[in-house]
Amino acid sequence: MLLEAVYHHPKRNWAFGYDNETIYLRLRAKKNDLTAVSALTGDKYDWERTREVIPMYKLASDSRFDYYECKVRPRYRRLRYGFMLEDGNERIWMNENDFVTEEPKKPDQMFQYPFLNPIDILMPPAWVKDAVFYQIFPERFANGDPSNDPKGVEPWGGEPRRDNFFGGDLQGVIDHLDYLHELGITGIYFTPVFLATTNHKYDTEDYMKVDPHFGDMNTLKRLVKECHNRGISVLFDAVFNHSGRTFAPFVDLLKNGEKSKYKDWFHVHRFPPEVVDGVPTYDTFSFEPMMPKLNTEHPEVIKYLLGAAEYWTREIGIDGWRLDVADEVDHAFWREFRKTVKTANPEAYILGEMWNESSEWLQGDQFDATMNYPFTYAVNDFFVKQELDAEGFAFRIGNQLARYPKQATEVAFNLLDSHDTPRILTLAGGDKRKMRLAAVFQFTYIGTPCIYYGDEIGLEGGPDPGCRKCMEWDETKQDRELFHFYQELIKLRRAHPALRAEGTITFLSAEPDGSVIAYERRGTDEVLVMLMNRSAETSHLSCPVRESDWQILLGECTWTHAGDVLKAELPAYGYAVLRSHLR
Repeated sequence: MLLEAVYHHPKRNWAFGYDNETIYLRLRAKKNDLTAVSALTGDKYDWERTREVIPMYKLASDSRFDYYECKVRPRYRRLRYGFMLEDGNERIWMNENDFVTEEPKKPDQMFQYPFLNPIDILMPPAWVKDAVFYQIFPERFANGDPSNDPKGVEPWGGEPRRDNFFGGDLQGVIDHLDYLHELGITGIYFTPVFLATTNHKYDTEDYMKVDPHFGDMNTLKRLVKECHNRGISVLFDAVFNHSGRTFAPFVDLLKNGEKSKYKDWFHVHRFPPEVVDGVPTYDTFSFEPMMPKLNTEHPEVIKYLLGAAEYWTREIGIDGWRLDVADEVDHAFWREFRKTVKTANPEAYILGEMWNESSEWLQGDQFDATMNYPFTYAVNDFFVKQELDAEGFAFRIGNQLARYPKQATEVAFNLLDSHDTPRILTLAGGDKRKMRLAAVFQFTYIGTPCIYYGDEIGLEGGPDPGCRKCMEWDETKQDRELFHFYQELIKLRRAHPALRAEGTITFLSAEPDGSVIAYERRGTDEVLVMLMNRSAETSHLSCPVRESDWQILLGECTWTHAGDVLKAELPAYGYAVLRSHLR
């Protein structure tokens, strides 16, 4: 055994409470190095009577490591534990300090989970596990009320620029809620709707006002009500990392300099606040002078921002928040934010914008989930760009599965594109076969899928601002076949709990230099196997299965089943979803 590769930490994603009765334990080991791993568990005050050896299963693998997992239901909500590692006939025990050749007789030197305190457990709202989100950029979705159009508004459908307007508003969303309901959407994530100067509204001028170009408070309330009437949850976007240049406290700072009573609301390094050689003398988002960074450690800033969060959550009845540039805001602020929002609505979904590994924010005291861009990169690199082989893709996904507590993975915000990235169809070079493959994986993977507005009817667009073009409402210009494809994906996901949080996920086939993958989602009474071929040629694969009597639910392929092996032929860029009852 290569013991140097074995790792466990008694917290984070390695030992975490899942609910008030269950603790999950994980261990990392060198890939293919161990034949078995078990957890030796018990109560620290009653070790002899509670001692139990629990076999661990292989949760996932990546290019270097295997990740093992088991769940424990401690009798008294306390846990002492170690691990037993096996490689054939060799057996070694791991405690908190060392590896030993004899089983520990006492628990004193073992790892411990001191107590399963409910307040420490990450418990995301259960409804998110079954949700299908749709991201709307309000200025570009639909113009439902021309009377509130900005000055200089351009005809709908023109070329998007960073500084132009087309008049999209909240009434436009209301007018098309039946369209979203028909598609199968159960949640909408809106980019910011608060008063701001830009078309994207990430430069907030007033956190307590709806932008008049979008509508008024009554329109917003009606929108939320109409969404809820259709079973659609509403997620608002909050920009608490920075404000806009027209935010009143910053205007005062620009006017009064060091004498401004708001000077400590921001991070000014040198007065006057100005731009020198392209770099502001105050902290900003990136180097954008119109987006000054807020001092979220200042008591008045905290009070103002948390007051806004509480107001929109409680008074308007939204169902959660997406938090912009969340990783640049201090953890202490997010802890207070969570308390405020969860007090106003215990079922609110708190989603942080993250582009990298984000486990530090998913410990139960800050966010419920993060935007899963590592998932986005992996899916696009394999199915769309084809820069990753099948084995590499399985390893990337395996690494993701091992990174976070189980409940965070169950509500991870899985997206293929957004207002910050090129559209998936453009990345695919217009090839909808590649796009479909990516979407099939997205909707059969664990987590919460999100469709960027217009993807479902074939909207294209490169990097910002190209990805922010107007929604196409002329049905003769929509790809209705693609729309129906997304409808079927959503129906499939709804009909089978094994495709959502209930199901485990295991890769069955993913070869080096390969273009085909097979993976299963195993639920309580059924198993689904997904077969996918990202090659331009007909491909064959074989994979181990436990069940028989397979039926096809989606896609096309021919297959045979003999013993414990399923063999299939997939057409170019083909996919198939097969289902069987558990043996």
